[in-house]
Amino acid sequence: MNKLIEIQHLCVGYENKPNVLKNVNLTVYDDDFLGIIGPNGGGKTTLVKAILGLIKPTEGTITFFEDGEKINSLNIGYLPQVNQIDKKFPITVFDVILSGLTPKGKIFKRYSSEDKQKVRYVAEQMGVEDLLSRSIGELSGGQLQRVLLGRAIADNPKLIILDEPNAYVDKRFETNFYRLLGDINKKMAIILVSHDIGTIISMVKNIACVNGDLHYHAGTEISPEWLQKAYDSCPIEILGHGSLPHRVLLQHNHERQSNPDSESDL
Repeated sequence: MNKLIEIQHLCVGYENKPNVLKNVNLTVYDDDFLGIIGPNGGGKTTLVKAILGLIKPTEGTITFFEDGEKINSLNIGYLPQVNQIDKKFPITVFDVILSGLTPKGKIFKRYSSEDKQKVRYVAEQMGVEDLLSRSIGELSGGQLQRVLLGRAIADNPKLIILDEPNAYVDKRFETNFYRLLGDINKKMAIILVSHDIGTIISMVKNIACVNGDLHYHAGTEISPEWLQKAYDSCPIEILGHGSLPHRVLLQHNHERQSNPDSESDL
């Protein structure tokens, strides 16, 4: 099992909040399906931005690997939070998936017939082959999710990062979507970021809880004690319902006041 990413002593912050992440250590492997959980405002999206190179750490290192050797960068696919998508932008499903094949650092590219065939192949994988000529503004949340996931995997990345993907899901497609992720994980590593502990536990191989620092748990047989420690002052219970357990936050007082959109700022 080879390393893809090694994060050591990572600290990240912003001008108005200098200590969003403190002394984070994490290793992501080439066959990993890592779930990242944590309260809103705890720094999950900040960690993702640091991995993607969108924000510079104040301390620590992020090292990428391929076949056991250090490399300068890693091919990473990314499915952002739904509130970062402008559905009014005039672009078709075909062109959205095609944009996933644009080489990093290049604005323009002449696409080949092989590229266009790859788009159709990916669209078929995602179940959106009949939507290729539609504008993204005409899509349901679940359809848009599949299209953006298609864009994320079109270039055969080593890793895909999914930031709160359940925000897109229409319930009719939810089970199929998570089954699809299981198939994708046979070909590439996945990091799935979510505040929904139940979804994470039902899908992933390993868990990291981010709440300023990071608590790592190999495997998904986690105890309430570990969760309570990882979430600090947020006591949690897990209830199982079929294949998708759900998390319950018990009554508690918490100094950090946040809203459902606050994570996008961190």
